[in-house]
Amino acid sequence: MDVSFIGAGNLAWHLAPALDNAGYVVREVYSRNPRHAEALTERLYQADVKASLDFSTSKSRLFVIATSDDAIEQVAMNIVLPDNALLIHCSGGQPLSVLQYAAATHTGVLYPLQTFSKAKRVDFKTIPLFVECSTEESERLLMALARTLSHQVRKTTSEERKALHVAAVFASNFPNHMLAIAKSILKANGLEFDLVKPLIQETISKALQVGPEQSQTGPAFRGDLEVLDRHMEFLQEDEQVAEIYRIISQHIVDTYGEEG
Repeated sequence: MDVSFIGAGNLAWHLAPALDNAGYVVREVYSRNPRHAEALTERLYQADVKASLDFSTSKSRLFVIATSDDAIEQVAMNIVLPDNALLIHCSGGQPLSVLQYAAATHTGVLYPLQTFSKAKRVDFKTIPLFVECSTEESERLLMALARTLSHQVRKTTSEERKALHVAAVFASNFPNHMLAIAKSILKANGLEFDLVKPLIQETISKALQVGPEQSQTGPAFRGDLEVLDRHMEFLQEDEQVAEIYRIISQHIVDTYGEEG
């Protein structure tokens, strides 16, 4: 299948070249910002910038919506596709039904369970890919494509993908924000973020090796209320961060109780 992309953000930046390298020719890239589309085409073998969502004369069979979640439905409503097109999105947070307004013969979802940034390379072979489709033909095509990219491919439902996406937020987005808070606290006190990098590496390594429940430590786990109070006093000038600390600490206390 030849492929066209709608969106040129972080995911498309990695997925489009991966498809190109797997033998799926990426023909076109559309973005609301033409400069972003042009930057992505420079990473591809023979793709052109598309000026509109009218793909009626496109040679592509597969059309990949790689936009923000909020934009998917609007794209589906406005895109013009050739006959027998397969239209997919790549969101963990949106159901397959968000594509129901598109005039597409086949629809599907290809959800890569990974975080993407343009500056950081990824190996698609190691990324779990989750597939959901509206027809048997679209499932056959999309599963075959997914297996050329990754060693971990499985079919899923919209509800299962929602659970995966929520878990991914807890596993990735929230910890990353906690690290940003930690960095801010250190900087405000004249200390370097590098000082906690060995701790971060050991924490992640241990959680992956023996499990997060068996790896939990800290004052909340031990029920050390005096330390918790001192930390809350330390954070009193930033009410939002103090409240984050209180809620998470309380949840740890409630989860582990006497075990801690």
